[in-house]
Amino acid sequence: MQLRAAVKFASPQIAAHRSGGNAVIKFWTNCYEAARFTCEAQAVMSARFILFASGDPMAAAEAFRMITEKAAAFADAQAAAERALADGLGIYEAAEQAYLPLRDCVRENSARLLSNAD
Repeated sequence: MQLRAAVKFASPQIAAHRSGGNAVIKFWTNCYEAARFTCEAQAVMSARFILFASGDPMAAAEAFRMITEKAAAFADAQAAAERALADGLGIYEAAEQAYLPLRDCVRENSARLLSNAD
């Protein structure tokens, strides 16, 4: 009978240990996403620098677009964070929601600029 009580006591410990794995997976997923985003942003910057250095006729339009879309992306990020906080989702969820418009903007620029490189 004493052994059975010990087994029941161990179950919450095992469950707590296993649920901690979700935090580890989320940590590594976030690390991977941060590295991916950094590489993609660096590729966009490099493509723009090459465009500017080459004297392409579209360089001035790209410079203007670069400045205006930054303001729009940051405004969208702020609005997303405000919406998340107003909905009571917490600071971490608000940060994730604020990241999404920035990620989408970089992804669109990457697709546009790097498809023109071919």
